[in-house]
Amino acid sequence: MNRNIQFQIECLTAELAEMLMAEYGWDLHRSLDELYSSTTFAKLNDPDCGLYYQGAVYIFQFLKSEIETGKVA
Repeated sequence: MNRNIQFQIECLTAELAEMLMAEYGWDLHRSLDELYSSTTFAKLNDPDCGLYYQGAVYIFQFLKSEIETGKVA
């Protein structure tokens, strides 16, 4: 994975963690645990999937759905 893609993923990770804290009232540790263990995050880290090109709000909808239903939308 090239550095530009890695940087985009790291920025999105920070934004998604903040969104989880705001949405669910979790602390940073819990938010990162949930994010890192999600299928959404696995897809975000797959350059072939291209999810890293999307905005944090768009990705958060998938993550939120996965957390609340156990399935990726």
